Parts: sequence; C-alpha cells; structure tokens
Amino acid sequence: MGDSESRPDSTLCTPWRRVEWEENQRYLQYVKNYKPENEAFTHIRVLLYGPVGVGKSTFINSVSSVVRGKMANQALTSARTAEVSFTRTFKTYTIQRGGKGDFYPFVFNDIMGLEKGKDRGVHENDIILALKGHVMEGYKFNPVSPLTPSDHGYVSEPSPDDRVHVLVCVYSANVGDMGAGVLQEMREIRKAASDLGIPQIAVLTKIDEACGETEKDLSNIFKSKYVKEKIEEFSRNQGIPINCIFPVKNYCTETLLDDHVDTLILSVLRAIIDFGEDFANTL
Repeated sequence: MGDSESRPDSTLCTPWRRVEWEENQRYLQYVKNYKPENEAFTHIRVLLYGPVGVGKSTFINSVSSVVRGKMANQALTSARTAEVSFTRTFKTYTIQRGGKGDFYPFVFNDIMGLEKGKDRGVHENDIILALKGHVMEGYKFNPVSPLTPSDHGYVSEPSPDDRVHVLVCVYSANVGDMGAGVLQEMREIRKAASDLGIPQIAVLTKIDEACGETEKDLSNIFKSKYVKEKIEEFSRNQGIPINCIFPVKNYCTETLLDDHVDTLILSVLRAIIDFGEDFANTL
C-alpha cells in the first residue's frame, strides 16, 4: 500500500458527513426486519456495475458478512489486481437469513466489469437489458456480441422480480484516470437507468488504500480531504448526487468483523433497501 506520504492529500478537515458509529445493532435490525410492501415482489434486485477490479464481488461478500455476522465468500473474487474481469456470467447472489431456504428479501447481481479498449469487458447494451430483466441467470457475457432477443440467454417476459430495482456503481478511490471510454459507458448506463426511473447510488471502495489517515483509523473517513474530493469529482463526472455516494472499506484481508467496517457497509445497505422499496412501490 505504501506510506501516507506517497499518497494524494491525506490531511484531515472538519467532518463533512455525520455518521453514527455506535448504531450498528439498530441498523442491522432494520435490515433484518425488512420485507417488501408490494406483494408483487419477493425481493429487491440490486445490480452492481463498474470498472474491472474495483471490488464489486468483494462488496457482495462484505454485505453478506455483515448481515450474517461471520465472514462470507459467496461471490468468487480474484486475489490479483485485475485488468480483465474475473466475473464472466450473470449470477444472482442471495444471502441466507435463518434456516435452510430462508433468505433476505434483497439479491445482488454481479456482472462482468467495464474494461478499457474496444470489444473488452461487459457490453453496455447487456447491462441495459439486465436493468429491464431480460438477462437469464447464468448467461455468459460476450464483449463482442451483446445479447439479442433471439439468443438463448434472453428473457422475453421478465417478472417484477427479474427487473433491477437499484443500480449501484462501484468504483475505487485508489485508481487514477479510468479512461474516457469507460467513463462514457458509465454515463450511458446511468442514463438508461434514469430513463427507466431506477434509483442509483455509488460505492467508493478501497478508501484505506487511498488515504493514509483513513488507513490508520477508519473513523477518519468523513474527515479525509482526499475522500471528500474524490466523491465530489465523481459526482461532477457522473451526475450522481453527493449524498448518494457512499465510501466503504470492503472485507479483504480481515478474518474477524470490524465495527467501523460494518457501519459503512450498513449505511449503503440501508440506502439500497430504502431506494429499492420506494421504486418497487411505483411499479
């Protein structure tokens, strides 16, 4: 990771967002008690997208770890810094709540990452089809040839549960320029979701790797000038409001849960539930 002196501005400033570090049990109970009001739905579907290697699969594992109270590794991840997407197929991840067959009423879809260069990474048209519920479970992404209605992996009549109810953009605080092509793809995906009325949030990962003060003490996250500037920059670039952008630290090297990591993950999860519930009630 290197020391903090080699990083961008790691200095601290006046807290720029309020956070309740001691309320994990209350927030966790909120998650445990949630069930969709609209009986046409059995769950909220959350679609994650973003560049390769930013931690989409790791975020799913982190959410699962927090709500289950133990380390989870449902979504397979690569231990190496990836330049090519490790995820290749459209897969739905459920999180067990109680006994066998009892799952939380929210599911996550992890998809192939966006990559620099032509005919690489997930095709934006496939993401747009996924938003509408047209992509079949297990469909293998083809960067050169996006899914069409005549393909086996196309769902012609998606159910309310097949549709995406919250779109989550995942990106890293520890990367430089993502490239104009990737940024443009992200804007196109966001526009398509906006046209469908789908609520959107963004998750900023790897904050500890990017900011020395945050690495030393995660509670400094909302005092970090660098994290604040990174969020403001992304908001300007993608048009996502600042209060819909959540910095987190995923569980990567830990073998035990950490209260501060849990707080940040739960703050995102509560927003996902609230946004998804509001959208589902409009359908």
